[in-house]
Amino acid sequence: MFDRDLVFLDLETTGATAQRDRITEIGLIIVDQGEFVSEWSTLVNPEQHIPGMIQGLTGISNEMVSTAPVFAEIATQLHAILENRTLVAHNARFDYGFLKNEFKRLDLSYNAPVLCTVKLSRKLFPQHAKHNLDSLISRHNIICSARHRALGDAQVLWQLAQQWRVEPGETEVLAASAKLLKTSSVPIGIPDNSYDHIPETAGVYLFYGDNNIPLYVGKSVNLRSRVMSHFSGDHRLNKDMRIASEIKHIDWKETTGELGALIEEARLVKALSPIHNRQLRRASELCAWRWSPENPSQAPILITARDLTAWSLHDLYGLFRSKRTAITALREIASAHQLCHKVLGLEERTGACFAYQIKRCRGACVGAESAEAHGLRLATALSALRVKAWPFPGQIAIRETSEDGQRSTLHIIDHWCHLGTVNDEDALQALIESPPQPQFDLDTYKILNRYLFNGKHSPEIIHLPPTISADY
Repeated sequence: MFDRDLVFLDLETTGATAQRDRITEIGLIIVDQGEFVSEWSTLVNPEQHIPGMIQGLTGISNEMVSTAPVFAEIATQLHAILENRTLVAHNARFDYGFLKNEFKRLDLSYNAPVLCTVKLSRKLFPQHAKHNLDSLISRHNIICSARHRALGDAQVLWQLAQQWRVEPGETEVLAASAKLLKTSSVPIGIPDNSYDHIPETAGVYLFYGDNNIPLYVGKSVNLRSRVMSHFSGDHRLNKDMRIASEIKHIDWKETTGELGALIEEARLVKALSPIHNRQLRRASELCAWRWSPENPSQAPILITARDLTAWSLHDLYGLFRSKRTAITALREIASAHQLCHKVLGLEERTGACFAYQIKRCRGACVGAESAEAHGLRLATALSALRVKAWPFPGQIAIRETSEDGQRSTLHIIDHWCHLGTVNDEDALQALIESPPQPQFDLDTYKILNRYLFNGKHSPEIIHLPPTISADY
């Protein structure tokens, strides 16, 4: 932390959304190689109303900012101050996001190493549960001249840094900062400004090599951070080292949120077959075991992708990427539960199966166990692999809203098949008029199962009639 040029910064704003709200005050302290240089602050006219709650919190009123400069008037000076300095802020993503958006409105690029004092405090003092600014002020006996004012809070951060330099000590602070500030170099094959315009939003990113050959497709809720992590200084993964040596171009596609990113990643990997993506590729040998507890004496039948549709998932167990994987899984289940390999169709011989001869089968093959009893045990053994039937009466739309609440999309789903994602009524109408042929995809099935039923999300589900429609 103290081996570089820093700017300790705090912003006051009209709200919490960088794309919609605006800055009302900037306060910063310039520190070079651990030595105080100067401090600077200004009110900023946000060119929009400051909500009463925010006025009450900060003490900054609409009247106070009415004669202040707008951001465009201070942008050049502020950009010069920030240039080539590491940005230090509390909940740094908030301040960094506002700065980037303000500069972006003026067609100015701003990218900087960012050190978050919340994360730094957690690393230095893991024994404490709270790391908000009020807690740190109390815990470290910091004097704050003006809480919730930009310069006052920036001064608190500088005081904290000086205290941490003594306790726990400069060595620990430097080590913790180095981990948080892990730099990402731009690979040699692409322009130095390749990261500049990658948004900090959810979406899918694509790496291309020579002749526009797809190298890798990935997804993230923060595209810019994820792309940069591939090329961090330590190159933890051999795959990232190979990509860095081959990459010639980066592209990306924004999505409203995580679900859209997951679905789009699965689609693009199958469509493009990138060299470095091993998972999510189209499972041409996709298969499953079909077996009905109502007919326990019948051996499970292996159903291949040719016979597998979204409407034929009843009495299916396991969705496997190859016939070999499916057979291996059934053999392991049989061995673990002392089931008969012969009854399961895994072994062709007359008389007792081999497992019965070594006392690892209860004898369904020789009548020592009834077909019904064997079937009951098989049903129990297979229960964890049972493919979930489509739980809705028809098509649904899953509404996904962006983190900032500004965008909303509908993912149209039918029997685990993703029919499309629409952003407006025109796109919805086009999907109504020309619905695509549903294509069952194992990865989409798994994505939707996790998203709808793992309890971590509260999806808004709209039930659609046979002719797609939804209340936009």
